[in-house]
Amino acid sequence: MAIDSVFSENASPLDTPLVSVVIPCLNEVAAIAQCIAKARQGLADQHVAGEIIVVDNGSSDGSAQVAAAAGARVVSEPRRGYGSAYLAGFAAARGSYLVMGDGDDTYDFLEIPRFLAPLVGGTIDLVIGDRLKGDMRTGAMSWSHRWIGNPILSSMLRLLFRTRVSDAHCGMRAFTREAWDQMRLGAIGMEFASEMIVSALRERLRIAEIPIAYHPRLGESKLNGFRDAWRHVRFMLLFSPSYLFLLPGLLLMITGAAISGALLPGPRTMFGRTWDYHPLLFGASALILGYNLVLFDVLAKSYSMAAGFARADRWLTGLRRWFSLERGVVVGLLCLTVGAAIEARIVVDWVRSGYGGLMAVRQVVVGMALMVLGLQTIFASFLVSLMQVERRAPIGGSGSRPGAPPADLPGRAQM
Repeated sequence: MAIDSVFSENASPLDTPLVSVVIPCLNEVAAIAQCIAKARQGLADQHVAGEIIVVDNGSSDGSAQVAAAAGARVVSEPRRGYGSAYLAGFAAARGSYLVMGDGDDTYDFLEIPRFLAPLVGGTIDLVIGDRLKGDMRTGAMSWSHRWIGNPILSSMLRLLFRTRVSDAHCGMRAFTREAWDQMRLGAIGMEFASEMIVSALRERLRIAEIPIAYHPRLGESKLNGFRDAWRHVRFMLLFSPSYLFLLPGLLLMITGAAISGALLPGPRTMFGRTWDYHPLLFGASALILGYNLVLFDVLAKSYSMAAGFARADRWLTGLRRWFSLERGVVVGLLCLTVGAAIEARIVVDWVRSGYGGLMAVRQVVVGMALMVLGLQTIFASFLVSLMQVERRAPIGGSGSRPGAPPADLPGRAQM
């Protein structure tokens, strides 16, 4: 069935567009009118009732006036940021199908029907353009972005979130209204593009990529290569804490425990050298730091689950079945008590010896390590339990849909 016939069957009233095309705009006077004309033509070619929304993100070159004269509905968003502009644009959009693309003429809005076809067919929720497998025009993307930056960031996203998306930072996309509501996006910067994919994966939305043409931009670029790349990296690490906390933590814990266990009985000779107190102290420190990182992973995932950002993974689900505040406190108190007893024994022996020379480095290291691990376990148990407290909307309040994060989460839109 042709896409135009599908739209005809699902036609909306004249005052309710079926498709909303959202274009962010910051000083794009050289290209914005051309983008609007192509978007209008792309909709007209399929006889689709649509609207074109240009989000003015603080332009000073008259872009907003040009966009309005070209027939777009202009929405003002003074808070700067790629994500801020799109959040404002999609909040104003009325269509059942949403299309996004930059206002610098790098993307060809005549291709809108290709993005809409999988959506109206009901088989896909989110369509992403693929510039790398499409028609990359000469001068459209710098060598460093094409062969270094984009492949590294896209590969990182594929590794951390187990997706097959090959061009994770393509700015031309389309999705259904239902998909937009499910993703609940909030990032205000360039990481908005990564957040969309991560959230779509979290919600198990069906994603498809289509090869597209990518053209040299008109006007001055607003990208800051290193800063924008770091925002993507930071977002991916924060939303995939296992790679930031759990794996390094387990590695440090295993290494520290192995070193400490080998040197607790006494010095050892290996590789032609004698190893004693200094490696023992290093091993204990590595064990404590590794345990800290594992706790950070538990806390980060517990927060993400409580806020509705992520679902529990397998190991955290198993831990939650066993964990309770009381059990965590008991385990922590046991470690703390054993460590304190070791330290107390050292003091007693020292007093009995007449306050003479004291050489109990191994015992001190073991006792202090157990005390630190015990205290960390106790405090972390309280914090995890606090995050697991079930909350409900206040009586008489507006409430929220099940699974949605609280509207006033600190930092949610400040990534």
